[in-house]
Order: sequence, then C-alpha cells, then structure tokens
Amino acid sequence: MASRKIVLAVLFLLLLFIFPAIAFAFTGGMHTESVHRRLGERSVKADTLSNRPVQRHRKLGQETKPPPDAEFNVVSYGAVGDGKTDDTPAFRKAWAAACSSSKPATMLVPKEKEFLVKQTTFSGQCKSSVRFKLDGTLVAPGRSSWPKENMNKWITFNNVDKLTVSGEGTMDGKGEVWWKNSCRIDKNLKCTEAPTALLLSKCNHLKVENIRLLNSQQMHMSVEDCKDVVLKHITIVAPGDSPNTDGIHIARTKDIQVMDCNIKTGDDCMSIETGTENLYASKITCGPGHGISVGSLGDKNSEARVSNITINKAHLIGTTNGARIKSWQGGKGYAKDIIFEDIIMDKVKNPIIIDQNYCYMDDPLQPKACKKQTSAVELSNIQFKNIRGTSGTKEAIKLDCSDTIPCHDLVIQDVKLTFSGKGKGATSTCKNAKLKKSDNVIPKTC
Repeated sequence: MASRKIVLAVLFLLLLFIFPAIAFAFTGGMHTESVHRRLGERSVKADTLSNRPVQRHRKLGQETKPPPDAEFNVVSYGAVGDGKTDDTPAFRKAWAAACSSSKPATMLVPKEKEFLVKQTTFSGQCKSSVRFKLDGTLVAPGRSSWPKENMNKWITFNNVDKLTVSGEGTMDGKGEVWWKNSCRIDKNLKCTEAPTALLLSKCNHLKVENIRLLNSQQMHMSVEDCKDVVLKHITIVAPGDSPNTDGIHIARTKDIQVMDCNIKTGDDCMSIETGTENLYASKITCGPGHGISVGSLGDKNSEARVSNITINKAHLIGTTNGARIKSWQGGKGYAKDIIFEDIIMDKVKNPIIIDQNYCYMDDPLQPKACKKQTSAVELSNIQFKNIRGTSGTKEAIKLDCSDTIPCHDLVIQDVKLTFSGKGKGATSTCKNAKLKKSDNVIPKTC
C-alpha cells in the first residue's frame, strides 16, 4: 500500500515539473520564431538588432548640446585684415551666405586682424538666427571715402530677427577727423551729418554683448524700432570733448535691458528717446559724458511717448548731468512712470535735473534766442530714490517745469547730495513742480 502511494507521488511530481519543461522546450522555438517574424514585418532582422549600438537614456536634468552653427569666416570670402585693404566686399559675401543658411549661422570676424570696412548694411530677413561674432577689429575709412549724401551711418543691421552681435573685438570709428570738422568744435564750419557707428534697426529678439566701441564719428550705438533687446557688458570709449558721441541711443523700442555697461563719451552716456517702452538699465558706469538722459523729447513740436523706464544702480563720475529728463518747448505727448534709483554721483554738475523748457539752437552761426512756446510734453510719475554723492555745482537738484503743463506726481526720497567745492552746501531750485512725496532729502526741495 505504501509503495502505491510512492508511485502516485512520483507521477504527481512528473506532471508538476517535468512535463511543463518538455512543453516549453518544444514551444519556445516556435515563440521565438513568431517574435522574429513580427520584427521582420517591420523590415528589421534579428541580427541587425544585435549589432545596434546601445542607446543610453539621457540623465534627468542633463542638457543636450545644440548642433554647432554653420560658420562663415570673412577671411574665407577674401577679407585680408591688414587695416588698409578694403574688406567690404568680403564682408558682404560672408553675410549673404550666413543670412541664407538654413541652420543657425555665425559670421566670424577673426581676432588679431584689422578689417577696413566702408559704409555697409547687413539686411534680413534671414532664414535662421545669425551671430555676428566680432573678435577682431573693424576700422572705418577716412572721411573722404564716405558718400556725399546719407553719410549718417557706418555699420547697420536692418530687419534681422534673432540677431546676436558679440565677441571680444572692437569697432573703431576713427572719429578724430570728424570731430575736427564739426561745427560744435569750429563755429565757423557749416553743420553737417556724421555717421553713427553701429545702427540696429527693426531687429527683434536682439542681443549685443561684450563688444567695444571706440571713437565713433558721432553716436556710438543706436537701437531703433526694435523689440525684445538685451545689451550687456558693452564698453564705449571716446574723449569727453568729442561732439555728439552719445554712447547708447534708444528710440521707438520696446522691452529692452541694458546691463553692466561702461560708457565714456562726449555726450549722453544713454539717451532715451520717444517710443521707448519697458526699459530696464542696471549697473551703468558713466563718465565723462552728459549723463543718463530721458530725451530730449518733443523737438520741432513733435509728439513724445515714453513710459516705464527704470535706471538702477548707476555710477556717474564727473558728468555734466546725472539723472536728467529734458523736453522741448512746443512739444506734446508724455513721459511717465520713470524711476532713477540706487545711483552714486561723483562730482556731477547737475545730479538731478528736470528741464521741461529745453531749447538749443543747433546752428552756432545763428545764436538767436529760442521762441517761447506754451505747449509741453507732460511729465508724470517720476521717482528719484536713494541717490547719493557729490555735486560739482552748488545747485544739486533742479526742477524746471512748464508753466502750462507742470510736471506732477514727483517722488524724491532718500537723497543726499553735497557740494564738492568750497563754501556753503548744495542747494535746490524748483519751478512748477508738483511733488507727491519728498522724504529724507538733502538739499531740501520745493
């Protein structure tokens, strides 16, 4: 009886373990074959799969590098770079190739070379984003090489979206000969045009960084009719007596940041003109020059529109003006929501100034007084906050507003300005200015 139970137990174990193994051995090959057949239906063979490289998953948080830009070196297009040969044709050919590239392109101006380039416009629309990589030096031609008409610009980028101008190089305007022939220097000369070194016009999603602008013929950089602009780490250098050599000029442009720039010129370090909206400028070092100016606005009885301007953490050294807003008599329109804050003044002649009655005769050969006009650009909601340092003149704060349209909703707060010279302390003057708040201000205002 016991032996019968043993036989039944052995049979049970065979059914449980042995027969399934035999069944798997017979059916496994069929299963593998069916898998290969299904793969074959996708035109993929088993041996092909076995020879594929192993593709590892990208780690979380790990960035994939974008493919390199297509590079277009101006030397490859015939540029010599000796500072004497006219390299303009080579630059134009290189730009045409970069602008027509179907993938992101870099137009390279290599370092350790000087490229003589005449008046040139680089135009869009380009097929992809373009980077103008300036590592070498661009030098402007002599004054006799310029056209008799339309000589008011040197290098222009027009209608180029997603443009980046960057590099460790320099644009040298060779402006000395132009300054000597300026009516501002020699009053016996007729006033004529002079070029802006770098004009950026109708360029959206624009970035300019790290380049150096030197001795421009007139304005160094002008940003006009653009949107979404970043200007960073730009150095601008010209003598303090060079005429009309504004550093960064901005007009009819929206959504712009200006960061960490060092500007030494003979005119405004920054001039902010009509049509500018949503400007944030921070860490601007200025001097010599005429300071940071909103305006001039409303010239020739025109209409101004400026709003949402912030100048933050600036340092002005020995400039003619500090934080300035100026508008012409006879103008119209508005400039509003303007903030100057966290600014250090070092021997600035007019640290805080609003001039709503600005007037200047362009032609020194006609020194007639300006005609008195009653209309004015409306100035409102303007703040001067946390401004400290020294004034080069006794009049540290000057608010000269219009009789008919006084500036209003002004805030002057946490200001301490002392006279850097001998004698009594700094003073302030106030005409037609309607202050909303004036707290902790030296010298006292209104």
